[in-house]
Amino acid sequence: MPLLIVILGICLLLFLILVLKLNSFLSFVIVSLVVGLGEGMNLNNAVVSLENGIGSTMGSLVLILSFGSMLGKLVSESGAAQRITMYLIRAFGIKHIQMALMLTGFIVGVSLFFDVGFFIMIPLVFTVAATTGLPLLYVGLPILAALSVTHGFLPPHPAPTAIVTLFHADLGKTLIYGIIAAIPAIIISGPILSKVLSKIEAKPLDEFLNQKVMSEEELPGFWISFISSLLPVVLITVSTVAGFLLPEDNAIRKTLGYIGNPAIAMLIAVLFSIYTLGLARGRKITDIMNSLAHSVTTITMIMLLIAGAGALKQVLVDSGVSKYIGDLLSQSSLSPLFLGWLIATILRFCVGSATVAGITTAGIVLPLVTGGSVNPELMVLAIGSGSLMFGHVNDGGFWLFKEYFNLSIKDTLKTWSVMETSIGICGLFSVLVLSIFIK
Repeated sequence: MPLLIVILGICLLLFLILVLKLNSFLSFVIVSLVVGLGEGMNLNNAVVSLENGIGSTMGSLVLILSFGSMLGKLVSESGAAQRITMYLIRAFGIKHIQMALMLTGFIVGVSLFFDVGFFIMIPLVFTVAATTGLPLLYVGLPILAALSVTHGFLPPHPAPTAIVTLFHADLGKTLIYGIIAAIPAIIISGPILSKVLSKIEAKPLDEFLNQKVMSEEELPGFWISFISSLLPVVLITVSTVAGFLLPEDNAIRKTLGYIGNPAIAMLIAVLFSIYTLGLARGRKITDIMNSLAHSVTTITMIMLLIAGAGALKQVLVDSGVSKYIGDLLSQSSLSPLFLGWLIATILRFCVGSATVAGITTAGIVLPLVTGGSVNPELMVLAIGSGSLMFGHVNDGGFWLFKEYFNLSIKDTLKTWSVMETSIGICGLFSVLVLSIFIK
């Protein structure tokens, strides 16, 4: 009976979001209360559980998501993303253009949310395709594969960061393992897959060709752009590596541990970029602050979405159904990592949103992680991989890709949906291989 109530709750969530088009946050709150009451909680306890879930989920996420949004805004407005693209294209040459664009997508994707990265990079994709005469999909898919992978696999993106928090996983290890898993996923789903899919004709709409691209003189230098974009990754990674190599009482390890704290690393990166990409280039501090304030308002609904998913997670835990599901799943002969991936895949197919699919799955499989039967960092990546599977007509990225590349729905299914599915399968395979060596 407890499992049936959860299944009915998930169906209600899908109905509210997909059929009634209700706001996702409101849908999560309603479903959380319904599931709590259905599992035998009284209304007061259900509300308290809901509030605790929102508070515990958002407590450590607000800083990271806010700082991440600010950093993305600075990288975007300054032209740093464009500078990185131009430099890598020149360095690699036309022969290796896909490798250059793939690296660009990865570097930019670490600090920019998918939608922002898409809008920033797509005019450059069109420019490169027009300049080189190469097929548009051949040029575009590598960069979009990289943006999608970073969105699903790596903190500080919303879903991976939220799942790390729910699982009490190590963010630094998740980042390192995520980069390892990202490499084959991007290469296979980008450059390799594009060689087949580039036969499908795509062309940008005329109005998209006229988007403003900054002149050479307006852009910041490459190294400043590169360091500013990747500084959080560098700080967190160095701190994690120091934790492996240095003894616990070592002063350098402790110092790097403070600096590598995700919130502190993001704060340092934002302050650094305010100077390097803003003040040092003649921007007024008031203009920069106004821009950063606007960047945070744009992710308000993302934060509420994560908060709503956290509320549902807490209701599942407090009502006892989470433990029930965990005990049930633990009796399965399937790998816990595969189960996490499979549940996320099913929810992604039904809901469309990778963030919703990922965080909802995290609440369902939480007992497997807290019970110690699976590595939490690898479970984050398994769920992230599943949350990217089967992107189709209920996926916002599907329609962005369709419109910007001027494709039919049929051809978008052949390209975008195939690319996303390839990423999800490659991610699962990488996680299962990593699980052989990481316990």
